[in-house]
Amino acid sequence: MKYIFAAIISLAATFSTVAHDTETPEQRLAAAGYTLPSPATPVANYVTWRKAGNILYLSGHGECGDALTGKLGADLTLEQGYGAAQRTGLCMLSTIKNAIGDLSRVKQVLQIMGMVNASPDFTRQPQVINGFSDLFVVAFGDSGKGARAAVGMSSLPSGIAVEISAVIELK
Repeated sequence: MKYIFAAIISLAATFSTVAHDTETPEQRLAAAGYTLPSPATPVANYVTWRKAGNILYLSGHGECGDALTGKLGADLTLEQGYGAAQRTGLCMLSTIKNAIGDLSRVKQVLQIMGMVNASPDFTRQPQVINGFSDLFVVAFGDSGKGARAAVGMSSLPSGIAVEISAVIELK
C-alpha cells in the first residue's frame, strides 16, 4: 500500500511538471487572474531595457499608470506595499514581453533590486518585495527566483512606494 501511494504521488508530480512545462508564462498568469498592462515608458533620459547577448537588463520600474505613493511604515501598510510590488512586477513583465516578444524566452531571473520608499523605522522591505517575487514565481516557477536585494530608501522618484530593477537571462 505504501508503495502504491508513493507511485501515485510520483505520477501526480510528473503530470504537474509536464503541465507547468507546457503552459506558457502568459497562460499561468492569466489562470491566476493577472493581466499585463501597457509597457512602461521612460520618464527621463534612459531606456526601460537593454539587451546584451542573452542578458536582458531592466531599468528601475514602478507601477505602470497611476502608482501608489507614500512611505511604508508611515503612510502605507505592508499589504499596500506588497500590492505595489506585485503591480510593479506586472509592469516589468509587460516590458519584458515588449522587449523579447514572448515571456517563454525567459530562462531565469538572475538578479532583483527592490527599493522601498520607507520611514526610518520600517524594516519589512523583504516582505514588500515578495509581491514582485511571488508574481515572478507564478510566471516562471523556480526560474523566477533571482538573487535579490530589498532595501529601504528615504525617497523614490515622484514619491512612488516601490521601484524594482532586474537582470534576466534569456533562452
